[in-house]
Amino acid sequence: MAGFENYQADATEIEREIERKGIAIGIDWSDEVQVRALAREALEHSQEHIRAAAAGAQDPVLLAKVDLFGLAAIMLQTMKESAEHGLLSHGGPVWKTFAKALWAEAELRNGDSP
Repeated sequence: MAGFENYQADATEIEREIERKGIAIGIDWSDEVQVRALAREALEHSQEHIRAAAAGAQDPVLLAKVDLFGLAAIMLQTMKESAEHGLLSHGGPVWKTFAKALWAEAELRNGDSP
């Protein structure tokens, strides 16, 4: 139901989980090259990672990436939904860094947004 969403609280919670997954995979959010590579991987290989996880993969880094890529989709959906209600939603520095990298990689790939 529109009007009852707390987009900022959602953004804070999503970012917290993104930070946790980042720790699990060893990402340095201040390293733009590393973050861009992660964003590229999210756009190019997320379906492969999901299939591997569903097939019972036990690699903790792979599983953390699957979760992270899902969180990225939720992050982008939260921004889209809040914008549809005239609100600007975003998290803190990790959110912004990852979102910026995802947008840049998507534009580089096809001139479009994720």
